[in-house]
Amino acid sequence: MWNLANNRRTFHFVTIAYFAVAMIEIMAELLEIKLLIYVLKPLIPVLLMVLYALTSSVRNPLFFTALFFSLVTNILFIPNDQLTLFYGIIAFMIHRLVILYYIILILKIKDYIPVFIATIPFMIVFFYLLASSEVPQNSFVLLIFQNILISILGGIALSNYIMHDNKRNSWLLICGLLFVGLQFIVFIEKYYLSGLSLTIFRPIAMGLNAFAFYTFYEFISAIEKSDENGASH
Repeated sequence: MWNLANNRRTFHFVTIAYFAVAMIEIMAELLEIKLLIYVLKPLIPVLLMVLYALTSSVRNPLFFTALFFSLVTNILFIPNDQLTLFYGIIAFMIHRLVILYYIILILKIKDYIPVFIATIPFMIVFFYLLASSEVPQNSFVLLIFQNILISILGGIALSNYIMHDNKRNSWLLICGLLFVGLQFIVFIEKYYLSGLSLTIFRPIAMGLNAFAFYTFYEFISAIEKSDENGASH
């Protein structure tokens, strides 16, 4: 097992590299430097996979699967055409399904009523946006499903934090709200204001994406450490 105490330099290097790449990528999105975007955007999930592999004793395949589909989504969302956007939405949906399944599995949720109640406000917002936007017919059903998934994710994060205010659920709440914000920004850019060329949305989305996944990593790490501590007693 990788010993964090003896390898803090490596841990800090990868963490700094992750945020440095994320910040440069945000600037590249703002300045529309395509070469940097194509190089750095896929590198962000790769660095987080490396960080998780270094620090986790579990190394759950679901984490790597979620980050792999994030990598694919990042690549497919770079070009601004409907075909790659359609495939990007499919990859994005698979990515959301994996994350949602992973979170439900790791939290061992038994009472879904609070989740259902907390999901409703997110559903109202996203379905209002969907009803008010011009969405291509081939993407409509996928977007409905995606809106449901992200609303459930937000509902799980919010309800778990309200019911059990602890470190891991704090990370989950931040992660869930960042993912909800990311979905909101992407939907606004791609569909709600698709007729306008507003470059500010892409760097915002990239920032939300980078920080959402880092908080997801922290949440998973907190869960795994609490499980290890529980097993040792």
